[in-house]
Amino acid sequence: MSTRLACVVFDADRPRLVADFWAELLGWAVTIDRPEEVDVAAPDPDGADLALAFLPATRAKHGKNRIHLDLASRSIDHQRLQVDRALSLGARRVDIGQGAVPWVVLGDPEGNEFCVLEPREQYVDTGAVAAVVVDTRDPLRLAQFWATASGWPVTHGGERVAGLRSATGLGSWLEFVRTPEEKSGRNLLHLNLASFDDQAAEVARLRAAGATPIDRDSAAPAIAPTLTLADPEANEFCLLRPVRDHSLS
Repeated sequence: MSTRLACVVFDADRPRLVADFWAELLGWAVTIDRPEEVDVAAPDPDGADLALAFLPATRAKHGKNRIHLDLASRSIDHQRLQVDRALSLGARRVDIGQGAVPWVVLGDPEGNEFCVLEPREQYVDTGAVAAVVVDTRDPLRLAQFWATASGWPVTHGGERVAGLRSATGLGSWLEFVRTPEEKSGRNLLHLNLASFDDQAAEVARLRAAGATPIDRDSAAPAIAPTLTLADPEANEFCLLRPVRDHSLS
């Protein structure tokens, strides 16, 4: 398989400010700093964490994001410290109707929701980001698509939650959680796939799995040449072209 999950992309009004927030909160570093893109990644180059990329937004945030990050904690005290640190860096508490739950829902400086989880055994070895979570009407169906797209196996699947993780057993989970709300408008957060082979063949493979092409003009601005697609629930994602193809664009 010649395609892998590369990063979670945030459309941001102030990309550097939001990138700095996430870098400080996670203990990660800014690896790319350009006017059109700021990237943040874990300091361990051999780790399996997905990078975060921040691009200039083309529209304002409206409603709850369909993709968010869950942060891991080692203890209740560590969870409390994580929340306090996030608030000191510019986060705020957010009520999305979660009620009385053991995790804490916050918004980053531009209101992108994220959760600081209570300690959970399945996330003890993930690093700072426990999971990238996607809202969906059909968790198992969408998990199966992304398993095909990324090469990560489905490790658990059901009517309410389905999850993938790298076959190496390292890094964050990619999880799909059932929600009754349908997607509306373009997502402010999306996933990027990196292709290391024939892009046309990868596109054909993804389309056979249920992806559909999107007019690039309607998508977020891109730095490297990309192809924008949508998964079976119309969540946008980008397929980055192989490096050797960039000069041909």
